[in-house]
Amino acid sequence: MSAAPVSYPRAVLFDLLTALLDSWTVWNAAAGSESVGRAWRAEYLRLTYGCGRYVPYEQLVRDAARAVGLAEAAPAALEAGWDNLPPWDGARTLLQALRPHCRLAVVTNCSQRLGERAAALLGIEWDAVVTSEQAGYYKPDPRPYQMALDILNVKPADAAFVAGSGYDLFGTSRVGLRTYWHNRVGLALPDGAPQPDMQSPTLQTALPWLQTFQATATEHAGDRS
Repeated sequence: MSAAPVSYPRAVLFDLLTALLDSWTVWNAAAGSESVGRAWRAEYLRLTYGCGRYVPYEQLVRDAARAVGLAEAAPAALEAGWDNLPPWDGARTLLQALRPHCRLAVVTNCSQRLGERAAALLGIEWDAVVTSEQAGYYKPDPRPYQMALDILNVKPADAAFVAGSGYDLFGTSRVGLRTYWHNRVGLALPDGAPQPDMQSPTLQTALPWLQTFQATATEHAGDRS
């Protein structure tokens, strides 16, 4: 059997703070321990995914900290460490491999100020950096994803999404974006969330998936019919 031809999507959209950057480490350090950091992050995610319309990101971070018993020093420490968010291994390599073939964009639940600072850490020229502040809504509302597609002038069928959270699957499925879930820390698929096209604890299999994206589009459509 011959190999599928190389056929990249026209654009690849990325979750930023979980799919490409290891924000878990910085949250845990700001909280003082992994267990408290995870509880803080979980509460923040609960607030974020429940509010829909944009509320200042920094406010949600503070509200989540108070809810789990953290002092105001923790959100301040998180922002102080923001420019030290480390890329996951393979993130820069993947972006550099895609750069000649695809338009690249970030779609992130963040303020514009912090989103642009975090996106710059990847050392890549982005075609769009869409934050929830800019879109006016938090993911998984479909509007942030659609805004990125509109900026890039790309149809959903011609684009892919690399998620860091299973909650992204609610939004990408509504927009029509095929999704690779970089499930680094082994989270459970949220109740009711659609299955991703592919799930992996690393980014190593993202490039082969994207290289045959257009070639497998018909097969994917058949699976969903």
